[in-house]
Order: sequence, then C-alpha cells, then structure tokens
Amino acid sequence: MTARGTYDGHGRHRAGRWLAGLLLLGVTVVGACRAADTDALTPVTQALAFLPWLLVPTVTALLLALLARWWTGLVWAVAVMGLLAWYIEPYGRTRLPDGPPLASLRILTANVEFGQAAGALAAAVGDQDPDLVFVQECDQSCDELLRRELGASHPHRVAEPAAGSHGSVLLGKFPLTPAEGVDGTMAMPGAVADVRGQPVRLQLAHPMPPLPGGTGPWRRELGALRDLAAGHGRTPLVLAGDFNASQDHAAFRRVLDTGLQDAARLGGHDRTPTWPARTTPAFGAQIDHVLLSRDFSVRTIRFLDLPGTDHRAVLAHVTLHRPSG
Repeated sequence: MTARGTYDGHGRHRAGRWLAGLLLLGVTVVGACRAADTDALTPVTQALAFLPWLLVPTVTALLLALLARWWTGLVWAVAVMGLLAWYIEPYGRTRLPDGPPLASLRILTANVEFGQAAGALAAAVGDQDPDLVFVQECDQSCDELLRRELGASHPHRVAEPAAGSHGSVLLGKFPLTPAEGVDGTMAMPGAVADVRGQPVRLQLAHPMPPLPGGTGPWRRELGALRDLAAGHGRTPLVLAGDFNASQDHAAFRRVLDTGLQDAARLGGHDRTPTWPARTTPAFGAQIDHVLLSRDFSVRTIRFLDLPGTDHRAVLAHVTLHRPSG
C-alpha cells in the first residue's frame, strides 16, 4: 500500500471514530438522564420521548466503530444498546382488580388539534360508540359541532371550550357532575360519572408540552396531575388525555407511581406511538394515555387515525370492578 493509501485509510478511520463518538455521546447523555430518573433540560427532555428510537444512532455508531476498528467505541456502543434495551421495557407494576365486575366501558380520548378534527371525532364516536369521551383542543366551533352531532347519544357534558389549543370537553352517556379540575395553561376539567350507581372520578389531562427552553410549566402541570392522582382516595379514577409525555419522562412516571396503570400497557401496546400522526405507527411517541386506577381491567386497546389532527385517538375497552373494602 502506498503512503497515500495508508493516509487515506487512517483518515477514514479517524472520521468514522469521531462520528461514532459524537453519536454515542448524544445517546449516552439521554440514557444517563433516564437512568438518573431526571428529565434534565432541553434538548434531553424532548429526546426522552423518543428513547426507543435512539437505538438507530446507536447501531449506526456500532457499525462505524467496527469499520474503523475502534474497539473502545464498539464496547461503548454495546453498553449503550444494553442500557436502552433495559429502559424500553414497560415501566411499573401491574395489579388485577380484587372486586367483581360491575360494568363494561369504552373510553375514548382524542386531541382534535384546534378543533380541526371535530367532525372526524364525531364520526368515530358514532362508529365506536364509546361511553366516555375526553376531547382536547376543542374550541367553540368544535364544542358546537359535538353538541349538535353527539348531543343525543352523549347528552351529559362538562365543557370548557376556548380558542386555539386551550379548550377541553368531557362527554358521557352516564350522568356527569362537574368536579374541580386541575389548573393549567390549557383547560383540564374534571367530573364524576355515575356508572350504575358507582361514582367514577374523571379527569382530563392536557398539560403544556415541554417546549424548548420552557419546560417549567410542563413539569408543574404534570405535577398537579400527579397530586390529583395521589389524593383521589378510593373512588375509581380515569385520568385521560394528551399528557405531552411518555413513560420515559420522569414527570410522567411520577403520575404512574401513584398506582395508576396505563391502559395501553395493560392491553399489550405500551410502545404504540400516538404522535405525530403523520409518521405513526412507523415512528413516534406514545404521549396520549388512558390511565386507570386499580378498579379497572382492560379488555382491548385501539388507536384511531382521525383526519385533521396530529394525534391518534386512544380507545380503551375496560371493565370497572366494584371497589374492594
């Protein structure tokens, strides 16, 4: 081999090592924050939502390290892959209800993106016949459309319509009594449903997204949802909506730590993406959730594509069990 060829080969190896090192450094920072149980700062907070997909740059780095004969990098990449694989597993424990079955319910949550998907949601409700509907980003025209289209099938409502992304609506076949909701930048109303004589606390979730450089409101509002979940007592609770958070966010795991369980996990779909709808199910994050107290079991979970919104709706078919004790 000529000196020129040797130089070119060494140059390619150096470039491969540098690129592999940069990729591994970025993924390692995110993985370390996940291991440390912190959401850290921008851009780590946003990257945590896509933690499973960080396997792609990690595998790329492994191949680059192999081609560059960088054995330290190869070991580093394998270690990072192991870390990611560990945290891709579902978070938290699950427990079956103790009491006997009381009622079967269908629960639907949908972010209709400034009301643009209100018509598609009304059609989906007509097709799927849910008993309870949690609607985020429902403005005045969205509220009027849902009232007109679904008033007969879902006569009970607790509505806080507002412009842009700020409005929310709860719809039900069961009688709904307004309850104190959660304070937030966007409306998060609450209600108590009468399900065959059993009160069920309903709480819509729609905290602020973790905007770059402005994650404070997101943390505070998820914390307020966590406080509500921790203090709901023995009344069965459904906490559903667009959480703008996945199980890889520490702030969301605090909500699960209260004892709530994610219907998607109970139904075997804990990693099915709900956002952004344009790239799901091939790529995305699960940030829309139906969280249930331990009074519920899950029969099926489905994800619905609604034209006009960047979120997929979540439809959970659940069984309410009579609370024990």
